[in-house]
Amino acid sequence: MRQKTPPPPGRNFEKFVKFLKPALIIVLVLAAVFVVAQQVPVPSINLGIDGKGDKEQMSASLKILALLTVLSLAPAILILTTAFTRIVIVLSFVRTALGTQNIPPNQVLIGLSLFLSFFVMGPTYQKINDQAIQPYMAAENPISFDEAVDRAQKPLRDFMLKNTYEKDLKMFLDMRHQNVNTREEVPIMTLIPAFVISELKTSFVIGFYIFLPFVVIDLIVASLLMGMGMMMMPPVVVSLPAKILVFVLADGWSILVRALLSGYGT
Repeated sequence: MRQKTPPPPGRNFEKFVKFLKPALIIVLVLAAVFVVAQQVPVPSINLGIDGKGDKEQMSASLKILALLTVLSLAPAILILTTAFTRIVIVLSFVRTALGTQNIPPNQVLIGLSLFLSFFVMGPTYQKINDQAIQPYMAAENPISFDEAVDRAQKPLRDFMLKNTYEKDLKMFLDMRHQNVNTREEVPIMTLIPAFVISELKTSFVIGFYIFLPFVVIDLIVASLLMGMGMMMMPPVVVSLPAKILVFVLADGWSILVRALLSGYGT
């Protein structure tokens, strides 16, 4: 057999240099980032508790920590205390009833649900801005942070109480053994889950009514195919274009959005 001749030493050295160049570039970039990071002053929050500490500084630090916590929970607050839950579930029911699988895509449904939620919550957020945020940020005679939080809760509580079933609210009150004389005395931590359950219940009722006409179309198409002896042909092939045609001719998107918005009194 013919033996392979080993590559010359110079070729191995060239390969080693080609491998070494990217590694050196990465090391230099990391070193430069480290040097720049050392030169940029990073603000620190000291949460140490001792007898010599300043109470005002401690209070400000705790408020900053609480604000960061609220910002991390902002997506959950947006979903659970607004009209987003009902809107996104109803739109998902429409897509499932049509049988179009991923059309419209999830990004479109979520984006439309967000903007419709902002449209519904516009008056509530305007009240929060006028009654809590602007007085808190006023240059003269600003209100305290605690008072601003109390004022901001009232418009949001009014919105959730307006769209919460009495039965769901009573269920959570009984589970916590809480007695309230008026709906305005309901704690916010009890009101939020009751509101979410009510929104889920309402969205599923709307979804049932959305499914009815499309189920009728599926039954008609399946009966026609059976009567014509086309048992091997999937009914979805015919029913899907028929459902899309009926939905478009009935101006389904406009009717659906109008019904969702009118359910919140907008």
